[in-house]
Amino acid sequence: MGNPQVCNVATIGGNVAHALPAADGTISLLALETQVEVVNMTGKRRVPLQTLFKGPGESTLNPGQDLLVGFYLPLQEQGQASAFARRVSPQGIALAILNVAIWLQRKEDRIADIRIAVGPSGPIPMRMLGAEKVFIGQTPSPDVQAHAMDELLKEAHFRTSPHRATAEYRRHLAGVLLQEAIIKAWQRAERNQQ
Repeated sequence: MGNPQVCNVATIGGNVAHALPAADGTISLLALETQVEVVNMTGKRRVPLQTLFKGPGESTLNPGQDLLVGFYLPLQEQGQASAFARRVSPQGIALAILNVAIWLQRKEDRIADIRIAVGPSGPIPMRMLGAEKVFIGQTPSPDVQAHAMDELLKEAHFRTSPHRATAEYRRHLAGVLLQEAIIKAWQRAERNQQ
């Protein structure tokens, strides 16, 4: 995850604190329902990751006072799995054109619970709640995936970026990555049911 420059010097805390809507680490942690621990001179608090974002590159952390010191992720249980899929720009550094992270709970041949995060899909990192609802109680068949994709496209606000891709291409790519990630997570969860 991340380009070589980032992998060599960055931290996951810095990735999250920058509040970029396409940050690989942030999108992944969002799908995993991560809690973050923030400390300052008055004490410490644990908050849902989603509450850290207020705009592109703007976090709710108070500069010079708040320090992000930890992440808390739920332990994986039987039948649970996650997957991450991304595409990057072929030029220079590996800027994500689009990324998708999925966590799901499989009960036999149905999805009991799911979280889907897509970036960049708006001004802040966000989950696709409508698409998640489509998958609950279903097998991720092509028809269900298509319906979930319709919901995802209603929620996501893809824009054209001169450094990454057009909004139209991102809309297409979202379907490709959703399918890739859901199949991977579904298969992993099957292996984890036994």
